[in-house]
Amino acid sequence: MRARFPVTVHLLFFRGDQILLLRRFNTGFRDGEYSVPAGHLDGNETVTAAAAREAEEEIGVQIEAGEMAFSSVMHRNEGDERVDFFVHVRRWQGKPVNAETDKCDELRWTDVNDLPGNIIPYVKRAIQNHHRGIVFDEFGW
Repeated sequence: MRARFPVTVHLLFFRGDQILLLRRFNTGFRDGEYSVPAGHLDGNETVTAAAAREAEEEIGVQIEAGEMAFSSVMHRNEGDERVDFFVHVRRWQGKPVNAETDKCDELRWTDVNDLPGNIIPYVKRAIQNHHRGIVFDEFGW
């Protein structure tokens, strides 16, 4: 049997030494913990198209495909198996705002060297991987 599992894209927005984080709220998954803007691929959708869609849905900004760069991919198992793509957003149009107040209760820029203690562990590792140039990781196995 072939593997079938969700594929997610995570967006890394940097401003100098800061990264944009959001705190999950009312989602049923790691509520109260920080993550980066992210979402599942809808199917029949490229990773960059999903990234652009999620950026607009979650934080109200527009991204052109050429303004994104591959950061890393993570094969993850935390009770269920997943593949996560992490995309570095180099430029965007608009000011990030909390566009999904029913799923996020805080949006903030945070120093990448002083991430909050309640950041989702695999997201923290992906941010560290980005700065270390690690492009593939396995987490939770």
